Amino acid sequence: MTERLEDIAVAMVASGKGILAADESSGTIKKRFDTINLTSTEETRRDYREMLFRSEEAMKNYISGVILYDETIRQKAKDGTPLTDLIRNAGAIAGIKVDAGAKPLAGFPGETITEGLDGLRERLNEYYGLGARFAKWRAVIAIANGVPTWGAIKQNAQALARYAALCQEANIVPIVEPEVLMDGNPGDHSIDTCYQVTEWVLKTVFAELYDARVKLEGMVLKPNMVIDGKNARKASVEEVAEKTVRCLKSTVPAAVPGIAFLSGGQSDEEATAHLSAMNAGYDLPWNLTFSYGRALQAAALKAWGGKPENVAAGQRAFTHRARMNSLAATGTWNKELEKAA
Repeated sequence: MTERLEDIAVAMVASGKGILAADESSGTIKKRFDTINLTSTEETRRDYREMLFRSEEAMKNYISGVILYDETIRQKAKDGTPLTDLIRNAGAIAGIKVDAGAKPLAGFPGETITEGLDGLRERLNEYYGLGARFAKWRAVIAIANGVPTWGAIKQNAQALARYAALCQEANIVPIVEPEVLMDGNPGDHSIDTCYQVTEWVLKTVFAELYDARVKLEGMVLKPNMVIDGKNARKASVEEVAEKTVRCLKSTVPAAVPGIAFLSGGQSDEEATAHLSAMNAGYDLPWNLTFSYGRALQAAALKAWGGKPENVAAGQRAFTHRARMNSLAATGTWNKELEKAA
C-alpha cells in the first residue's frame, strides 16, 4: 500500500493532536541539559528522549508526530527497541530535521541562509528507510534595522521550496518552517512590524512553493505567531490571536491541511494560551495546532533532572503540557486547568 502524502499530512494535524519537536541539535540539547547539571552524552540524550516517547498517555492521545535529529532516528531504547518503533507503537508518526542550520548569508550582513540542500535527495531516501514519513527545514528571518531584506527572504523561500519538492519526491511530507524571530537583535520591534514581515515572508514562500510545483495538500506549514519582539512585549493574548489569524488568512491557501505553530521564545503557558484563543475565536480553513519543542519539554526536563527515579515525574509533566496544548488545539484550554494540575 502506498502511503499518500495527503493522508500523512492530515494525520500530522489531526484534531486535538500536535507535533513534538525533539530535534534539538547536539549543541542545543547540551544547553538544555546544562540547566539541570546533566552531562550531554549519547546515553543521556537517549534516556531523555526515551522517557518522552514512552509517556503513553501523552503520545497516544495528544501527539501526532515527533521530529527527530539524525542521531535520534538511529538510536535504540535501553531494551534494544528502535526509538522510531516506540513512536510508531504509540500511533504517532516519526519525522526528521534535514536542514544543516542557518549560516551567514554572503553579502547580507546580519542575515542567514539555511544550508543542507546538497545530497538531500539521497539523505531523504535513507531517512525514509529508517522510518521517517515527514521532514522539517527551518528558515530564519531576523527583524532589525534594515533587516530583513528582499534578497534574504527570497533566497530562504527558494531553499524551502527546493527542500519541499525533494521531500515530496521521496514520499515524505515537508514541514515548511519560515521563522520570523521574536528574539532578533535588538528584539524591540512592534507586533505590527512582525505582522508586515511575516506577511511578506509567507507570501514569498507560497509563491516559491507554487513555482517549485509543491503539492500544498501534502505539506504542513510551521510559522511563527504574529507577536511583538521579546524586549517589547505588550500585546494581549487576543491581539496576538487576531493578528496571527488575519495574517495567515491573507497568505496561506486553504489547500494546506494544517498549520503547526512553533513556540519561538514564548513561555509554555503563553504558547498554549495564544493557540487556544485562535481556535476558540475564529472560523479557520485549516487545522491549527502546535509543533513545540521547549514549550512541551521544559517542565518535563526539570522534573526528570537526569535521574532514573524521576522518570515518572518527568512523564507526568510532559503529559500535562501535551494535554494543555491538545485542549488549545481545539480551543478549549483555560488558565484554571493549569492551576488544577
